[in-house]
Amino acid sequence: MTTPTHPHFARRTLLQAGSIGLLGLGMNHLQGLRAMAGGPVTTAKSVIYIFLSGGLAQHESFDLKPNAPDTIRGEFLPISTKTPGIQICEHLPMLAARSEQWALVRSLTHPYQEHSQGHMVMFSGRTALPPTFNAGKPMPEDWPSIAAIAGDQMRPRNNLPPAVLLPEHLVHRSGRVIPGQLAGQMGALRDPWIIKASPFNSTTYGAYPEYEFHHARGRENNANLKFQAPNLSLPAELPERRLEARLQLLDGIEAQRRLLSAAAETQQFDQFRQAAVSLLNDPNVKQAFDVRQASPEIRERYGDNSFGWSLLMARRLVQSGVSLVQVNLGNNETWDTHGNAFPHLKDCLLPPMDRAVSALIDDLAESGELDDTLIVMAGEFGRTPRISHLASAYKKAGRDHWGGAQSVLFAGGGVRGGQVIGETDSQGAYPISGAQTPENFAATIYSALGIPAEAAWLDGQSRPHYVYHGAPIGGLLG
Repeated sequence: MTTPTHPHFARRTLLQAGSIGLLGLGMNHLQGLRAMAGGPVTTAKSVIYIFLSGGLAQHESFDLKPNAPDTIRGEFLPISTKTPGIQICEHLPMLAARSEQWALVRSLTHPYQEHSQGHMVMFSGRTALPPTFNAGKPMPEDWPSIAAIAGDQMRPRNNLPPAVLLPEHLVHRSGRVIPGQLAGQMGALRDPWIIKASPFNSTTYGAYPEYEFHHARGRENNANLKFQAPNLSLPAELPERRLEARLQLLDGIEAQRRLLSAAAETQQFDQFRQAAVSLLNDPNVKQAFDVRQASPEIRERYGDNSFGWSLLMARRLVQSGVSLVQVNLGNNETWDTHGNAFPHLKDCLLPPMDRAVSALIDDLAESGELDDTLIVMAGEFGRTPRISHLASAYKKAGRDHWGGAQSVLFAGGGVRGGQVIGETDSQGAYPISGAQTPENFAATIYSALGIPAEAAWLDGQSRPHYVYHGAPIGGLLG
């Protein structure tokens, strides 16, 4: 793992940075001070982080093993993509036709087989678990999520929050709140903004209404599930008491502006107030949220279901100025295919994902925004090489949890398409070349956003915590 480069600042800049930390503001205010001191200023680009909660099976998606024994290779066949020599699953034909636009990393690995642990490391980009890790709920000392760090490091554009999570906060049907989604050590005021457009549903899974299913019972339809634009009376997932606390803090800071006059000229101290006004009044923002009112042609293109609606909303938010959008495709660990895996992947999971991601790539390419928007798709881990029958509740076989290897798709944002980085062994169990860690994964996202290698965030005691814990994946970005 590459040791992160420590930043070096002039004494005056450090004193100013410490003052800002004590006042409770984020590192985005420090960027103006960096510019004053002659340091690097980030160039705002965008990332759409598609998260397949539950764990996508590499053998049934991007790393098929057709020559392995039938207890390993599974039921699906590989198909050729537009790029000679690259094959993926037969049930991803639309992505196969666009292979020149994306790259695969087949060798991301970490040591965890449990959902909450896997979510933590893939949300935070840190392999070691935080010392107070709790699988059942987020803890104040958790590592900050990639989304929280991006929100802290990126400058707001068009008065919008730099980082947004949609369409739901991940909560398991057991009541377990998935750890790793929030700001953790950075403090709750720097949690990413969560847009709740999809109601929590503990009974069924998938891209409702077209592809809704239950892992044991099969195809279902829940008439109560409605994807809708969030209530914009306050910024999404920002309770009134938190908004009031932020505004009171800002009111107090205004009395101290003379102490930071130079910094005040470069930053917007009332960014949260402006963000609230923007979300309430900006017609472009309202249009970005209200994806159900898109034309029938657009809904058909993305898929008229929760997967398609979520990625269409992400695309519109990026277009409106949000720097990072994390999209959770599937509630309640939808991709956790322990049993009945092959019919559910074939009929319910892979088709809407294939269509929605392909439409997102096409949409950004046609508008000329793909080069400035990195698309990343991953889950918390892969699936076991050996097919299993975990429980009698499932009529047919599946695969269990496996942190040893997973395949990650990257597109846009300077990615050199039509290539595969890394290789797994003959069973798809472990990398045999080009192994990548969650730290490399996170560094790739930060690099695409233009966050400098020396970047750090300040805690409440003005202590710096470095953003990078690894190097970007080599050869991926052109």
